[in-house]
Amino acid sequence: MVMNRNDASFQDAVFRDLPAYLSPGDVLVVNRTRVIPARLKARKLPGGGRAEVLLLKRQSPGRWECLVGGKGLRVGRRVAIEGGPGGEIVEDLGGPRRVIVFDHPIGRELESVGEMPLPPYIKTPLHHPDEYQTVYAREPGSAAAPTAGLHFTPRLLREVREGGIQLVEITLHVGLDTFAPVDEADPREHHIHSEWCRLDEDAATTLNAAKDRGARVVAVGTTSVRTLETAAKDVGGRFAAVEGPTELYILPGYNFKAVDAMITNFHLPRSTLLMMVSAFAGREAILDAYERAKRLGYHFYSFGDAMLIL
Repeated sequence: MVMNRNDASFQDAVFRDLPAYLSPGDVLVVNRTRVIPARLKARKLPGGGRAEVLLLKRQSPGRWECLVGGKGLRVGRRVAIEGGPGGEIVEDLGGPRRVIVFDHPIGRELESVGEMPLPPYIKTPLHHPDEYQTVYAREPGSAAAPTAGLHFTPRLLREVREGGIQLVEITLHVGLDTFAPVDEADPREHHIHSEWCRLDEDAATTLNAAKDRGARVVAVGTTSVRTLETAAKDVGGRFAAVEGPTELYILPGYNFKAVDAMITNFHLPRSTLLMMVSAFAGREAILDAYERAKRLGYHFYSFGDAMLIL
């Protein structure tokens, strides 16, 4: 679905038509993060009862913030990853969130002992783990895929470049808190957790040059939006290199400084992602777009259809 914010008009297209909606000189910004097989089967020690560990964020080579499943997983309890190292719960962060220190860094073993952390509404197993990766995924670190990028193929990226559209890669490692529902009556009271991001000097230079010549910055996905707006928020709309955690929370009323157009999927209700999209296009316009999508049979969520907001 193609939505034009200027006149609230809609068109229906196929994703491979994307180059027709972009102009030479525009910059397409993609998130090159790679999903790690972060879902781990474990046993509680002592006793051997079953548990599950979902890696969220690496704090140091052997220390991870995790979600745990199973009873009695308190500070001081040890777990043994099936086929991997043991570890000790050293901190309780509330709810199912824990910090685990493993007996040795676990990163190298993940490909053999871990499973891809698919959203719970996806019941069909993957034929291959790369089905939940973008074609430009490079940097391991995400607990979920930046799903707007799943629509791209190598051929389409080649056509984008051949059309005179520049490609800029940034990195934001997606945490599951991105998808946590907003349960507060006032969304401003919702606590959004930080995610690690990087936009380097070369990317900043390319993006600033695009702005100077009046070209558009087109963000692929809400993760790219969060990174771009983080990189521009303290420099008057100019981009600066950034590396580290971002806690930027975009709600309706936010003044966008960096992004001119956005590619995004159709999101869960009461999510921070839907609020970001509503901030960009207007709440009523997005509600109209979603009702239209339902009428026309668009598919929602991670493996669903895409929306281009111009």
